[in-house]
Amino acid sequence: MPVKVSVVIPVYNPGAYIEDCIASLRRQSLPPDEYEAIFVDDGSTDDTPARLDELAAGDPRFTVVHQENSGWPGKPRNVGIDRARGEFVLFVDNDDYLGDEALERMYDYAVAHGSDVVVGKMAGKGRPVPVELFRRDHPRATVGNAPLIDSLTPHKMFRRAFLDRIGLRFPEGRRRLEDHVFVTEAYLRAENISVLSDYVCYYHVKRDDAANAGFRRFDPVGYFKNLREALDIVEKYTEPGPLRDRLFRRWLRNEMVERMRGKRLLNLPEDYRRELFAEIRGVVVERFGPGVAAGLQPTQQVVAALIADDRLDDLVEFAGWEASIAPKARPEGVEWCDGSLLIGLSAEFVSRGTPLTFPAGATATGLDGPPASVEDAVGWVSAHSAARFGDATVDVLLRERSSAAQYFQPVEFTRETVPADEDGRVRLVLRGTATVDPARAAGDSALGAGLWDVFVRVKVGGWTKECRLGPVPTKGSTAGDAGVVGGRVVLPYWTAKQGSLALDVDRAGKRLGLGRLTPGQVAVAGDRVEVAVPFHVPADTPVRLRLTRVTGTSSMEASGTLSPKGSIALLDAAPPVGAIRGAAWRVALSPAPGVPEPRFHPLPFALQVTAGQVRAVRPPRPGVAERLVRGAGQLLSRLAAGLGVRRT
Repeated sequence: MPVKVSVVIPVYNPGAYIEDCIASLRRQSLPPDEYEAIFVDDGSTDDTPARLDELAAGDPRFTVVHQENSGWPGKPRNVGIDRARGEFVLFVDNDDYLGDEALERMYDYAVAHGSDVVVGKMAGKGRPVPVELFRRDHPRATVGNAPLIDSLTPHKMFRRAFLDRIGLRFPEGRRRLEDHVFVTEAYLRAENISVLSDYVCYYHVKRDDAANAGFRRFDPVGYFKNLREALDIVEKYTEPGPLRDRLFRRWLRNEMVERMRGKRLLNLPEDYRRELFAEIRGVVVERFGPGVAAGLQPTQQVVAALIADDRLDDLVEFAGWEASIAPKARPEGVEWCDGSLLIGLSAEFVSRGTPLTFPAGATATGLDGPPASVEDAVGWVSAHSAARFGDATVDVLLRERSSAAQYFQPVEFTRETVPADEDGRVRLVLRGTATVDPARAAGDSALGAGLWDVFVRVKVGGWTKECRLGPVPTKGSTAGDAGVVGGRVVLPYWTAKQGSLALDVDRAGKRLGLGRLTPGQVAVAGDRVEVAVPFHVPADTPVRLRLTRVTGTSSMEASGTLSPKGSIALLDAAPPVGAIRGAAWRVALSPAPGVPEPRFHPLPFALQVTAGQVRAVRPPRPGVAERLVRGAGQLLSRLAAGLGVRRT
């Protein structure tokens, strides 16, 4: 079988951090004979070479190449390209890992759309990743119609024939931004680029020891010399004009302006700050025309203008003002409706906890040269933000806590100008309602089991920032009943530490509220049992009951149905009367029997058949032996969960 995908992994002293990468490669859904993994060991001095040799000896999918240390990932990646047998090549760093279906999905997507490059959705575990790029699938993307230029890391899939046809390889040696040079040229010369956004393909991980190459302090002179090489690629393959300005804007914004802004600037040692500023200003003055900075957000325009005007002290003062500004999102209701969770919210920017105010009736004007003072800069940003409030947006994202996978949720919102004081200043408030359908909330798929935090992304004027939804005073409490939707049990709750909104999917136990039921609430009619339970269900939903004999270990299952009844659900079940005669049987409910290994939740009553009639009774307290067995089982379950390999 021809190899479809070759995964190339440059390796240098990763230690145990490589294990997640290896495990994810082993778990790929693509058939084993259709992909290969090529580890290029760049002169590691730890135990990694022996680990990789052992791996390759036991698995034909894995190949190891050993070479002398080259100083940076460029050469190892090039060696991997030359050794690759696959139709496509995917680059993975040794401390990152893939989604289980990444290779299969990316390959199929590339074939379906004739792609030279496939950009798979990324999740950042302690590392920033593009957000807007992965708002939706984009099968035919270009640098002109999609924010591709926001993603210049090499963790993408490239058609091998395309790389060979244009002779594209990574710059080699000890240097920075070799991936910018490579990826930028690929974007500008590919016949088609596809963005796959409905599945997290790549997990970008910040190591606990912060030893990732990208987190080390860099030499500004060498860094910006290498950055100019990426700009050279843009100039080589584009004409002067709006597109080139838009592409250049990415480096001005990310590599220069953002380093000279807010807390990031203030936290730099003064000597390094001045050295960095000098190199950044050199590139700005030398390479960027006025059209590049004009497309930035207002605050970024101010920073770019102060850089060009050689005013570092004013930059520091402006950074102090900006560092105090943060988004604030307040919850305004959480409720279930027809199988979806409706989350009401309001959002605005605050400064040191106080709502930020803006001039009423302001008009938007261009930044005509650098502001005369920091006070003028603040005034211009405030006026521009108020005048362009009609462009403000709010988004809601669900982010899975353990993996950092995140997905946009539908939001309807309005913009509200709220009077703030007698001087005519106003607050700019966004009010909205997000609709979370657990059956489709993860890229049109059901939410996976785990904890999902709710994040709000606010764009007003010069800022695009995100925050958690909250806090509320009732930390650690539920935000409503659980919903049984899409084969999952979804419980909204307020986190214990921050009081922000999160969703517990298929993990909650006591917080579901089933322990509040009593035998007296159970209605029996013939051989049928009915009881109201605190769940939201959008329609009749099949469930399973597990009946366990109070004395002994015998158990059996029965089917039931949860039906909507106002804001709660009615459980209707027909236990096997003939099989449970002569003893009391504890009852446990699995509200989502469609998931693998469904979880059964104990109900606080037992069923007993007396004179042919079913009745609900209070179950006897478990004996010592039974409690020991149950405790051991729970302990083993927790240990298994703690030792389990991460699934994506």
